[in-house]
Amino acid sequence: MSPRLGYGTNGLTDLRLDDALGLLADLGYDGVGLTLDHMHLDPLAPDLAGRTRAVAARLGSLGLGVTVETGARYVLDARRKHGPTLLDADPAARAARVGLLLRAVRVAADLGACAVHCFSGALGGGEEPRAGWDRLEEGLAPVLDAADLAGVPLAVEPEPGHLVGDLASFHTLRHRLGDPPSLGLTLDVGHCQCLEPAPPADCVRDAAPWLRHVQIEDMRRGVHEHLPFGDGEIDFPPVLDALDAVGYQGLTVVELPRHSHAGPELARRSIEFLRHARARAKGARV
Repeated sequence: MSPRLGYGTNGLTDLRLDDALGLLADLGYDGVGLTLDHMHLDPLAPDLAGRTRAVAARLGSLGLGVTVETGARYVLDARRKHGPTLLDADPAARAARVGLLLRAVRVAADLGACAVHCFSGALGGGEEPRAGWDRLEEGLAPVLDAADLAGVPLAVEPEPGHLVGDLASFHTLRHRLGDPPSLGLTLDVGHCQCLEPAPPADCVRDAAPWLRHVQIEDMRRGVHEHLPFGDGEIDFPPVLDALDAVGYQGLTVVELPRHSHAGPELARRSIEFLRHARARAKGARV
């Protein structure tokens, strides 16, 4: 079974959500990575449940699957990118992030989403990792409980520079939490190229038991910059072959959040590139 391809709405922020979903369906995508943000499905605006029902109806009419993503830059704090996080020293700030994640779980359940994506955040300057791990565990506990009740996995993304910044630290988190069934992994293929010791295809195979969401883009070794396909160093047929081989059932979502100015064209080019890479992967197995 070939990976189900999606595109992230954080790379289509100049489009209305309805138009973005129609574009992706017309291009032949299987789904969408829906970032909860003010320009699309605003998690903080009134009547979230009603607006979510409308999005669910639109997704259903277009035949699109969905993963709910929570990486909006300024949805909680208009002055601090990705703030607050689950690691903030201020309990009220951490509670705001927990509240957003709980809303995301409810939205994901109402949409029939594959997973809810989230990240740990980075430690403040001079802070001890032990305090960060304790805060992260405390913040994730109610979210994991809600995800378990909703039947929607929480997929933590290792983000370069964050406390959970690579696959090894994801496993640290997993063990500290007691390996709960509702905790899964968001694997960003570009991040694997950027900093993991193993090649991206090996990362897919190693992460398979916990894989709940995949983000994909090109990237170069040692440089955390999301690039259009062909502008980096990744060999994609082995990555797609590995996703197929491990039986991954979720969405593989193109993640180009800094390219919204050319979103429709990059969405077209990306699916053409991935289809070609998928055909090459299949050809290599014949």
